[in-house]
Amino acid sequence: MNEQQVNVLLVDDQPAKLLTYETILSELGENLITARNAREALEILLKNEIAVVLIDVYMPETDGFELAAMIRDHPRFEKIAIIFISAILLTDVDRLRGYEMGAVDYVPVPVVPEVLRAKVRVFTELYRKTRELEQLNRELEARVEERTAALVASTSQLRYSQQLQSLALAAGKMGSWRWNAADDTLVCDEGLRDIFGVDAADPQPSRAALQGMMHAKDRAKLIAELRRLSPEANTSQLEFRIRRPNGDIRWCAGAVAASFGDAGALERLSGITVDLTERKMAEERQMLLAGEVDHRARNVVSVIQSIVRSTQADSIADYVAALEGRIQALSTAHKLLAKSRWEGADLMRLAVEEFAPYLDTNRERISISGADVMLSPAMAQTIALAFHELATNAAKYGSLGSENGRVALSWQIKSERLAIDWSESGGPDVTTPTRQGYGTRVLKAGIERQLQGRVDFDWHRSGLKCRLVVPYDNVPGFVTRIPNETQMIDVPPDLSDSQSRKSDSGNAILLVEDEPLVSMMLADMLSDLGHTVDGPYNRIGDALRSAENNALQAGVLDVNVGGENIYGLAGVLTRRNIPFVFVTGYSSTSIDPRFTHVPIVQKPIEPTSLRNALLATKRSE
Repeated sequence: MNEQQVNVLLVDDQPAKLLTYETILSELGENLITARNAREALEILLKNEIAVVLIDVYMPETDGFELAAMIRDHPRFEKIAIIFISAILLTDVDRLRGYEMGAVDYVPVPVVPEVLRAKVRVFTELYRKTRELEQLNRELEARVEERTAALVASTSQLRYSQQLQSLALAAGKMGSWRWNAADDTLVCDEGLRDIFGVDAADPQPSRAALQGMMHAKDRAKLIAELRRLSPEANTSQLEFRIRRPNGDIRWCAGAVAASFGDAGALERLSGITVDLTERKMAEERQMLLAGEVDHRARNVVSVIQSIVRSTQADSIADYVAALEGRIQALSTAHKLLAKSRWEGADLMRLAVEEFAPYLDTNRERISISGADVMLSPAMAQTIALAFHELATNAAKYGSLGSENGRVALSWQIKSERLAIDWSESGGPDVTTPTRQGYGTRVLKAGIERQLQGRVDFDWHRSGLKCRLVVPYDNVPGFVTRIPNETQMIDVPPDLSDSQSRKSDSGNAILLVEDEPLVSMMLADMLSDLGHTVDGPYNRIGDALRSAENNALQAGVLDVNVGGENIYGLAGVLTRRNIPFVFVTGYSSTSIDPRFTHVPIVQKPIEPTSLRNALLATKRSE
């Protein structure tokens, strides 16, 4: 009997590439359908049964990842095999994203015809066999109703066993088994022995041996499910865990069918077992990734929220300009980080991007120089904001606002320190400001509190001189580390920051938050609510000393500070009977079970939510 053709959909915006794929795959003898964009592909999917979809990763308008997501969101298409084709070297993050979208494989360009045909052939054959099995199942169900009890006991079991064996051989990670009640004998195939990790020297383990490998929490449930089988309900499916002889825990799914004699007595059990461990691990990774994406998004929104709340101006136009400038500074840093897959941002590129508006008209008056430096994500955001505030101040009050003014920006690395020097000259006479503005607060909070560095201002009459110094590991693949006590730059207490103060009255709120802009906003909110702020602290060690020694009314704690969780500090406050609330961008379900009773304020933060959470701690005292 000739095998029926199946449909293979090829999606690419370039006709030449589509023709190439058609030529390569024509030898398979399948029905090849082409689409030049996502809209055409979806229309074809709605009108046809498709076995395999080949998608170009990078297409205009809707790329391959987005199309895969739309396909997987439709219940009709969730089992279609998707193969990505990419001419660009993909990273592990791209591959993970593709697998999350439902991809089963990747094919790099240039395409090797034999490889592409082999991959497509596997999934077209799987599709065809699956349809054949579905048809066989339908036929089997129809015939069961017509057969006598004797035929059900013999022919049905034989056909079912053959199907199980075919599936186990095809899938690779499936195993079949059969148990006879009369003599308590178990027969299992190689696939099942591999799943259970049974020694090859013991080709037919006993029922008791395999049952003993069931996870203790699942064994009773599995036995109870088997006892519920009857001539009227003779099939069952469930998931369970096993513990291999080497101690590994594996997740499995099992399907079982029971055969009963004329008197209703159980005669045989036949089943198939599938190893789900990799799928379970992928689901866990997907959940973790989704949680991290949500956390990052909430943090970004919180940073923007703090900028919106703290920005001040004399007019609406000035307010909008200041707000847009600060958000653009963040956007610049995020754009550079996104290009590197969040591995780091080049300091020179960051400086040029931040000063682009001024370089267009004042290129000869601005000089930028320095060594090759790769900034970690945390450093990039903080330094981008620092550059923006310095440039904005120079444009309003300093050298960039004068025809003859000049600005020199340079940096160097020495003794694991990155030193950035800003020097203005030729502008109007400079005087030391009488108060600390928002820009200065942002700069000092980011450099000194978040990066444990130092900010030195020299309000020289001829022009502002500013030096930023932060710890830096000058090694390939640099990632910012939080310095320990012996590695910190000696930073004196910031007594000029009105939002960071301690109290001796016992009415202080301990504030712990590692994002400088968010910590400034929280300090403002707490002050507006009538509280004195102890902090903000961006290192758990400093916060612990305060929690152990200072007179405190309550605490406001970010759950994750510099990559460390806050629970040790929370334990200290609990022992001292000091109530506290958590602030977090993660889901509330991620909180340590010991502290599920603690009020939670989700980022972005609303003053009302913060006030209500603090009130809740008082009511629970």
